[in-house]
Amino acid sequence: MADFRLEVFYAVAKRLSFTKAAQTLFITQPAVTKHINELEQQYNNKLFERKGNKIELTPAGHLLLKHAESLFSIYRNIDFDMNALAHRDNGILHLGASTTISSYVIAPLLAGFRQKFPAIQLHLINGNTEQIEKALLEKEIELALVEGKSRNQEIRYTEFIGDELVLVCGKMHPLARKNEISPESLQEHSFVMREQGSGTLEVLGHALKAIDIKIQDLKVEIQLASTESIKSYLMHSNCLAFISIHALHKELQSGSLCIIDVTGLTIARSFYFIQLQGKPDGLSQVFLRQAMLLHNLK
Repeated sequence: MADFRLEVFYAVAKRLSFTKAAQTLFITQPAVTKHINELEQQYNNKLFERKGNKIELTPAGHLLLKHAESLFSIYRNIDFDMNALAHRDNGILHLGASTTISSYVIAPLLAGFRQKFPAIQLHLINGNTEQIEKALLEKEIELALVEGKSRNQEIRYTEFIGDELVLVCGKMHPLARKNEISPESLQEHSFVMREQGSGTLEVLGHALKAIDIKIQDLKVEIQLASTESIKSYLMHSNCLAFISIHALHKELQSGSLCIIDVTGLTIARSFYFIQLQGKPDGLSQVFLRQAMLLHNLK
């Protein structure tokens, strides 16, 4: 239903690249340029400015992007409502998932959803919680599942399932033979941590603060951007790490990693679905309801 020129503009505006927009839309770069020129002539305004090898949105471009995002949201809801009226479900749903969730939690949700709604296309992006929230705020996605809950007033949070961060080491680590350690002894060991912006790191910081320990007090040997890389690092080092219990099933079964209890420390958290405040996107609500039903939550 949307003017294809507007879709071309949106692709360029989100990527700030004519070349990437052409690749995404499967058209030529001259065709992208032609559509943008036509829009600029129609609105009698420049939409992009060249800054060296880069392009930037002009004020008119920013305004058109805002309206385009609103229009595309309306089009998605029209498609959903009209298809629902005809007892059909189709369309495209853009999803996001933070790192731990994308690796260990969301795949069964995607598979279950596709089995029930085969006509709905799912597009998934992943990153740390900060990156996923940014993608939602910039309307690159309609729904996401993240670790933790920030204070952003533009985002609505729906609690999904629980999680726990546990202290883990490799099977050759001296602590692998101990059942429990004191909080104070944490500062005697080296750690692998997630990167800044990670929901796991934020939750860990709050939990340690409650027992008078700061992350800065720990000896952080390295920061890594994924749980898989952290687990692998633990197997080849004398480091410790706090990892989601959802990520440890195979390693605990094989004995390659071990959980160590920390006296008086339990790090429980929830995973949350996030959407922008306001009227929710129709397909987002379908996915959210299906996920809740799969876990017998509603």
